[in-house]
Amino acid sequence: MKKLLLALFIASHISLMAQKDKEDPKVEPIPKPQSFVTTHKGVFGGKTLTYKATAKETYLKNEKGDSIASIWSVAYTQDGMVNSAQRPVTFIFNGGPGSASVWLHMGLFGPKIVKVDSDAKKDDGAAPYDLKTNENGLLDLTDMVFIDPVGTGYSRVVGKGKEKDFWGLKEDASSVAQFIRLWITENKRWFSPKYIAGESYGTTRAAAVGKALEGNGQNMALNGLILISQALDYDGSTSIHNNITSYVTYLPSMAATAWYHKKAGQGKNLADFIEECRKFTYDVYTPALYRGSLLTDSEKNSIAEKMSYFIGLDKDYILRSDLRILMHRFQKQLLADKGLSIGRLDGRFMGDEADKLSENPHLGDASSYQISSAYTAALNHYYASSLHIEMDRPYLTSNSKIGSKWRWRTVPEGSYWEPAPVNVSRSLGETMRRNTDMKVLVASGYYDLITPFFDAEYTFARNGIVKERVTMTYYEAGHMMYVHEPDLIKLSKDIREFLTTE
Repeated sequence: MKKLLLALFIASHISLMAQKDKEDPKVEPIPKPQSFVTTHKGVFGGKTLTYKATAKETYLKNEKGDSIASIWSVAYTQDGMVNSAQRPVTFIFNGGPGSASVWLHMGLFGPKIVKVDSDAKKDDGAAPYDLKTNENGLLDLTDMVFIDPVGTGYSRVVGKGKEKDFWGLKEDASSVAQFIRLWITENKRWFSPKYIAGESYGTTRAAAVGKALEGNGQNMALNGLILISQALDYDGSTSIHNNITSYVTYLPSMAATAWYHKKAGQGKNLADFIEECRKFTYDVYTPALYRGSLLTDSEKNSIAEKMSYFIGLDKDYILRSDLRILMHRFQKQLLADKGLSIGRLDGRFMGDEADKLSENPHLGDASSYQISSAYTAALNHYYASSLHIEMDRPYLTSNSKIGSKWRWRTVPEGSYWEPAPVNVSRSLGETMRRNTDMKVLVASGYYDLITPFFDAEYTFARNGIVKERVTMTYYEAGHMMYVHEPDLIKLSKDIREFLTTE
């Protein structure tokens, strides 16, 4: 009997241990966070400046104090500041979701930037590439902190953390807000003016982080947001069938791009041609889209003729498209007579594809694959040669796993939620009304065919946004307008003015 009881006890104990192991898998030891600090000197805004570069991992913790994620950042701070509390600090990130901060780091804000063909005529080719001192840098005005969200760059989940804790609209904003508070506290910068600069989904994140920073008993008010190629309301940047908003918001960008490629608007300057298209879009095209099949054949024919005038596509093709041109089709059709497709991020770029009849560019986005090797190599070279960074894993400029696992829901699990396009513009408007010092700079490229400039205008004219504190700027390039040398100079000047205007 005793042996039977002992056997039953052992079996029960083994079963419980197996269940415990299944519920609480072995957690890998958390390594010591890495940190690399170097000192540099450069000229910014005509001033010679000594600055410190701090590249490091910062561990985020849960409510129990367990480390759950490592955030990689590179901070450039003025050396020998007498009163650091008065010096602004700008937190910078790119988008995706799933992109590291390499693009803004190596293209616009960093002390060193990589040069690609400004006129979008040549591929970046193979190494070596052209890494230059950033003559338009802003370190004389603000310290900068480049942030790589979890899963990008060197940032990763650690300990008991899980990907789902970070890969979502609200989860991501919460983690970035936590990092910003940690950095500000560690560096004693609560009195410093604070800005966020984001690009693409990074603008979605910027608005969400601004809201998140107001909560958790540590209200941190931002002085401003720099939104490069804004994506606050996804209705206007999602070119799919039956999304009437997108047909409206994309048309002026198609017109600008057709003008650039000399397919429309010849003999007119770009600004006048765009303004003409704006009026047509608001006054004629939008009502026509809502009337749909109620339009007469004569009305359809008249509108198609005018659309052909603006976007350079054949009138019969526009009629067969029912006056609704999807962006991927426009990319393939505009230069079909030359056998070329145009870029999505930047319509100036062109790709020579083997399949001339595919509905969309089958090689991918020419404005991405024609510059990405240079950016990736430049960052890795710069990290190794200038910042002396040595890590045990590769730096991920992008992570394709993140997008497929991203949680777009804005409500907790179990709550009723009907899928809807992401829209953080209302949150931005509310944050601006609670924080009356907060201002916004919106930078848009005329040839951006993924986050169109007209969508920025459409979004910021609504949603309770305080227009008196919004500055809209425009550039003759695309999504990453800073790859175009004249616009790199202009954007830097516009940001400099934004940071120095009360």
